[in-house]
Formats: sequence, C-alpha cells, structure tokens
Amino acid sequence: MHFQWDWLCLGVLIIGSVTAEIENEEILGADVEVEDFDKQSQEADVDEDESSIGIVYQTPKPTGEVYFTETFDGVLTGWILSKTKKEDTDDNIAKYDGRWEVEELKENTVPGDRGLVLKSVAKHHAISTMLTKAFIFDNKPLIVQYEVNFQEGIDCGGAYIKLLSSSNDLNLEYFFDKTPYTIMFGPDKCGEDYKLHFIFRHKNPKTGEYDEKHAKRPDVDLKKFYLDKKTHLYTLVLKPDDTFEMLIDQTVVSKGNLLEDMVPPVNPPREIEDPADKKPDDWDERPKIPDPNAVKPDDWDEDEPSKIEDLDAVKPKGWLDDEPQYVPDPNAKKPKDWDEEMDGEWEAPQIPNPKCETAPGCGIWVRPMKNNPKYKGKWKAPMIDNPNYQGIWSPRKIPNPDYFEDSHPFEMTAVSAIGLELWSMTSDIYFDNFIICSEKEVADRWAADGWGLKKLVASANEPGMFSQLVTAAEDHPWLWVLYILTLALPIGLGVLFCWPAKKTDEDIEFKKTAVSKAITKGEIKQDREELEDDEIDLEEEKDNEDIVEDERREPEETKGELVKDTQKMEREASPSEDEGEGVEDIDEEEENGVADGSQEEGDKSNKSGSEDEMKEDDESTSSGDGPLKSVRKRRVRKD
Repeated sequence: MHFQWDWLCLGVLIIGSVTAEIENEEILGADVEVEDFDKQSQEADVDEDESSIGIVYQTPKPTGEVYFTETFDGVLTGWILSKTKKEDTDDNIAKYDGRWEVEELKENTVPGDRGLVLKSVAKHHAISTMLTKAFIFDNKPLIVQYEVNFQEGIDCGGAYIKLLSSSNDLNLEYFFDKTPYTIMFGPDKCGEDYKLHFIFRHKNPKTGEYDEKHAKRPDVDLKKFYLDKKTHLYTLVLKPDDTFEMLIDQTVVSKGNLLEDMVPPVNPPREIEDPADKKPDDWDERPKIPDPNAVKPDDWDEDEPSKIEDLDAVKPKGWLDDEPQYVPDPNAKKPKDWDEEMDGEWEAPQIPNPKCETAPGCGIWVRPMKNNPKYKGKWKAPMIDNPNYQGIWSPRKIPNPDYFEDSHPFEMTAVSAIGLELWSMTSDIYFDNFIICSEKEVADRWAADGWGLKKLVASANEPGMFSQLVTAAEDHPWLWVLYILTLALPIGLGVLFCWPAKKTDEDIEFKKTAVSKAITKGEIKQDREELEDDEIDLEEEKDNEDIVEDERREPEETKGELVKDTQKMEREASPSEDEGEGVEDIDEEEENGVADGSQEEGDKSNKSGSEDEMKEDDESTSSGDGPLKSVRKRRVRKD
C-alpha cells in the first residue's frame, strides 16, 4: 500500500509540472498557430540595425517574380496623395485630407523597420501607387499580402486595400471611393462587427456592368486580431481554379469557391418568378376554416362576465371606513414665491394616512372580485380542415432573360495599381511590407524577413506569466478566487496523500493479528490437505497384508493416549497450577500426540489385527468417559 501511495504522489507532481508548463506556453504563445519563420529570419545578412534582444533587421528582398513590393524603410517614393473629395458627403469632411507618416512601431520596435501610419482621426485618407507591372488574371495565382497593426486598438475604421483596375484614364491624384477596383481585401471594424473583406467586381457579360461579389464571413472569431495591438499578417490567395483562401498570420481563416461561396452568386438563376403573374381571386390559402355545421350550445351564455364579486368575503376587523387613504401633509408650507393668481389656490401635498398603517385598510370597503365559474366567453365554431385548400400561391417560373453563365470568374479585370482609401475614428494604424506575387514560397520568405522578426520581438517582450496573471486579475477580480483554488488544490492533495502518517499501537497490533490469522488459516488448509492424502494412503494400505497388525496396535496406542489425556485433565483441574502452565502442558501433550502419531505412521508395516477388532476397540473406547473421545478427535485433527 505504501508503494501505491508513492506512485500516486509522483503522478500528482508530474501532472502539476506538465500543467504549469502547458499554461506557460499557452500564455506566452500566439493566439493562432503560425509557421516558424525565426530560423529563416536569423539566416538573413547582418545589417547595422540590431534590436535589444540581438535580432538584426534587414529590409526584406523578394526572392522570385513579384508584381509589387513595398517596405517603407527608405524614402517614400511613388505614393500619391489624393486631391479630390468624397462624393455625397458634407463638405467639411469630404476632402481626403487625412495625414500619413512613415515611422517605426510604438511597441515591440524593430530598429530600422518602418511602416506607413494613418495619423488622423475622423478624416478621409486616400493614398495609392502603381504596381511594378500589371497583374493579368490568366493561368497564375494572385497572392496579396501585407501587415497591419492597430496600435491604439480600433473603434470604427478599416485597414483594407484596393487593387485598382487597369484603365487608360486612371489618375491616382483623383483616387476616391468610386474609383474602379478589381479586388478589395483586408480587415474592417465598426462597433462590435469585426470583418475581413474579400470583394471582387464581376463584369456582367450581357450588360457590361460591374457587380460587387462578397465572400462569406469567416467562421473564426476575429476580435483578438483587432484588440491585441500586435502586428498581424493578412494574405489573400486567389487561384486559377476559381478557389480562394484568406489567411491571418499564415493560418487559413476562410476559403471557398468563386462560383459557390460569394454573395450574391456570380451567375444569376436560370428561372425567375413571372412579374406579370397574379394570384386568382378564388385562390384559397386557408388550411383551416370554421366548421359551418357547428351550432352554439343552448346553455352557452355569452353575457356572463369574467369576474364577479366574492360574496363569501368578509370585511376585516378594524377596517377604518371613515378614514381616507391619503391626507394633506400637515408639515407642508406654501412656498414664498407662490402666486395664487398665476398658480391657483395652494394645496398641501397628499401623504399616506398614518392611521392606516396599523389598520387592515381605510376608506369604503369593497368586496374583492373572483373568477366567474359560469363565464365561457364568446362562442366560436371549431376549426376543421379546409376542403378547398389550394396551398400558398406563388408566381409561376419563367426563363430568366438576364441569365448568363460565367464558368471561370477568376478571369477578372487586370490590376495595375494599389491604394488605401479609408475612414477611421482611431489613429496610428500601421501598414507594412506589401507584396503581390504568384508563388507562395516567395510570399512566405517575404513574411519571414519582415513579419517573422516583429513576431519574434513581440514574443520576447511579452511579460512573464506571473505579470500576465496579475494584470488579468486586475481586470477581472474573480480570477483571484480561481488562482487561490488552483494553488491550494495540489498542495492539499500533496499533504493528504504524501504526508507520512504516524503508526499507532492499535494499527501495529491489528496488522500482527491479521498476519497471524492468515498464517493460521494457511496451516490449517495445509494440514487438511495432508490429512486427506493420509486417508487415501490408508485406504490403499488396507489391501496389503499388514492391515491386521496395524489395527492391533491402534487400540494400545489409544489407551496410552487416554492415560496421558487423563493426567492432563487432572493437572488442569488442580487449583494450584496457574493458567500459563496449563497451556504449556496441553501443548506438550498435543506435541506428544503428534510424535506418537508420527511414530505410528512409521511403524505401519509392523501393525497386525483385524478390522473387527479395531471396531470393537473403538466402541469400547467410545463407551468410556468423554476425555477419550476428545483425545481421538484431537489426534485426527492434528494428523
């Protein structure tokens, strides 16, 4: 048992240590699983800028074919601020006069790494630039990736980008909300509505008009990406097989098909309801109707009220009929500025009558009302199935005159520029490391050299587990109870199961008794088995020639044992001998009996006599006094 308790204590200690390690990793780790870019980042060439934890930053460089990259680490060139105004908006806020700056992160700074920061609050911002080369949707995937950090959180505003459609009249100085775009992608939030947009403009092949197609909302909770003030990586992957994926921090949060998972669908329905079709006047949509054959019962009285006076009610004793429930306040005084001509005659305000506080009630007593047992209400015929029911009417279907089928919506309008057109009620939204390419490996390497370093620095600057627990408890005080229980439970279990208990004399005596009893039972079982074996041997020896001699010697030995037993009983009856000596004599006699029995078994070959003589001896012996019987039983039990 002691061995089992040792193993239990060891198991509790191991589980506690493993649980603490897991909790530490969960608190210090990121909220989402990400690929390990730290090793790739450390392989970068050494630059003159180095962080406080020894991380060397180098401006990311593309490792393959790209259509656009921007790190904002150097001089901001090529980016154009919009000079136009937003339509359908008040003039005082219609102008795109929001301010942009290029600067480092406020927290978890990587020296030398800068980004584009939206600085103004409650203003429209618009900035754009041309791609290195236009992207044409043919047989290559489109990968758009960039970083966002809501440094001050976000109340209401977006951080999405627009890929502007190629056109001959594209002028970035006049970039505004109505500028044609092909794809809009990125985070957006207002109130408690957290979104991740993916919208593409699809051209109707019949009319030539463009319609916006919105991807379905992701199933994951996006709230943490907007409030943790960390830099997050947003990626859109659009493939030529008309499938798409949206990723945050290299983890897929939404995926689907352009033909099946967009709202509204890319292709219109084949059939539509006929707008000229009208429901016939005799169309009956009622599934149930009143039974026309039902008749109101004769005893149905519709005039009976639902409530009647309770005639059995009795006015309580002490009811004050002459006292009103409210009386004028005797302590009230007319205000000094009271003008009776303007305000009328002044009256003291009413207060509850103090005499009614100790009485059951005041005023005229009225019997209470009760439900009328005869009330049945207005009679209505029961409802039955309508034999003329025709179902819910709907217009007939006709072929959709505007129907078309676009089996390959990936072939969108080519893209030649990228822009940010935003409104925000929060400042300091950080953008960095834009890339547009067709190879996932190129985008991953780009992320490793930029976002991977930011993630590593943020993880290194995370406060310790104890600090995080204290901070969480400050926001949620009920966590202190959980902390105390979490610490007290393993300590209590350790004391309960692992603390050595003192052994009392009663426990020791109980254990000795249990062991003694177990040994005695084992010896009895062994003696019984030996006795059975001896009996089998005796039955086999009866067929031998020496059976007679054995039976002749047995009465003589029995007599000898009778004499010894008689002497023993005399010693027991003697008052001069104490109990301990009597016990020793009995044991000696039993040992002598065992020795005699052993000698008897050894001399079985020399025994003689017949079976009849043995029976006579037994009868004569049994007819004697009681001690002889006990001696024979004791001898047999001993054998």
